[in-house]
Amino acid sequence: MDEDDDGPPRLPGGKFYMTPAGHDRLRAELADQRSERHRVVEIVAWAAGNGDRSENADYKEGKRRLREIDRRLRFLMNRLSHAEVVDPAEQAQRDRVFFGATVTYANKRDEEVTVTIVGVDEADMGAGTISIGSPVALALLRAKCGDEVTVRTPRGPEVLEVVGIRYPERLDGIG
Repeated sequence: MDEDDDGPPRLPGGKFYMTPAGHDRLRAELADQRSERHRVVEIVAWAAGNGDRSENADYKEGKRRLREIDRRLRFLMNRLSHAEVVDPAEQAQRDRVFFGATVTYANKRDEEVTVTIVGVDEADMGAGTISIGSPVALALLRAKCGDEVTVRTPRGPEVLEVVGIRYPERLDGIG
């Protein structure tokens, strides 16, 4: 396991599920990090030319920043090289929960919650997206509307009822 890889679930062969939008965001960040690295290298070179490096704050800070950038670059390149980009709009079996589905479920308090199942790097509960490796997503996978699934929580098992499943529209208008 890579030290820069914090994570959850990979597909067989070490792949990570990712939406096209998530993949594009990681590629854009990779380009930004490369540009930032180039800029910081220039600063470090300038600072190194100023003499004694042991007391040169610009040099020390630049080297520290380069280490951070390099660590993030390694992470991004690893993630992108192991990405399995899955377009939820292309899902053929739309009556079941799979990667990319937007699912509405009800808990035992009759509260309805809507979440979209995305890749581990795309999850943001505040935006209503959850990782495919989360306990809720794992419990919901392959469920149909009306199915009840059990999620293991720190408070014990919780039963959720699938109320709705939807996927983005296909570009060809079918679905």
